[in-house]
Amino acid sequence: MADPKSMPVEQVILQDGDMSVSVLSYGASTQGWWLGKTPLILGYENPQDYLSDPFYLGAIVGRVANRIGGAQFTLQGGVHHLTANEGPTTLHGGPSGLSRKYWDIVKTSPNQAVLSLTSPDGEGGFPGEVKFEVHVELTCPRLIYTIRARPDRPTPISIAQHSYYTLGCPEDILGCLLRLRSNRVLELDALSVPSGDISGAGESVPDFALSRTVGSEGRELDHFFVFDESGTPDHPVAAVRAPSGLRMNVYSDQPGAQVYTGAHLSGRFSPGAGLCIEPSGYPNAVNVPSFPSVIHTPDNPYQQTLTLEIPEDQS
Repeated sequence: MADPKSMPVEQVILQDGDMSVSVLSYGASTQGWWLGKTPLILGYENPQDYLSDPFYLGAIVGRVANRIGGAQFTLQGGVHHLTANEGPTTLHGGPSGLSRKYWDIVKTSPNQAVLSLTSPDGEGGFPGEVKFEVHVELTCPRLIYTIRARPDRPTPISIAQHSYYTLGCPEDILGCLLRLRSNRVLELDALSVPSGDISGAGESVPDFALSRTVGSEGRELDHFFVFDESGTPDHPVAAVRAPSGLRMNVYSDQPGAQVYTGAHLSGRFSPGAGLCIEPSGYPNAVNVPSFPSVIHTPDNPYQQTLTLEIPEDQS
């Protein structure tokens, strides 16, 4: 049997107006997103490099994004032991998560693609077979991800899209202005797993309810910000402005997002080279009853929509 790592990675290019995006079969990863010739995210030129990428560049991560403490959870009276891949913690679904799989990919039109994957019962320790679909649509000036999952029994599902946004910044994103529809963060334990408490931003983590420079306080960001529920669908959950003036708005139907400034990037990418904004369900929700549930069933399948917009009016 051939080594899966030797299999070729399929690539499709979507185009609309002055915007293009490259999507890969491995990890359902977004390899590149460009406005004209300006790169908007980090990516490897060679699709095969994603097979050994440790940073989840552009990947769809799950079954459960972010961290699950103790690599286990209890559901319907049974304890499910997961595969740990960050010390005693399961990160982004573990070593057999969605980002480490070959997806089937179909280009349905010049600006749309659909990726699908079936994860078998017990994979990574998670119960139930789950059928995943990711719809990618490029409608300039917007890039839209619609993520769906249908399990055959109750199981946790919480997906995140893991691009590192650069907005054309040649060195790092620390000089970018960031505004979030949030003034609260999940408190973390010593292993960066949410403990169950929620605190106001501005105490241990900078408050981005008003625009401020990503690197203004010299602190690494790798925290989950809880979105203000008073927002409306046409009110972005995040807005980023590069020093060049190029702007991006992020729209999401998720309750919050992990914001990560890429402090652990290395090799071809310097620390701080890209900014992750990863909308998802609350991390470690499977172990914190007070958090919104991420359990989905055949009658309550999973869906998420993420819209990235480069406003046409860049004034």
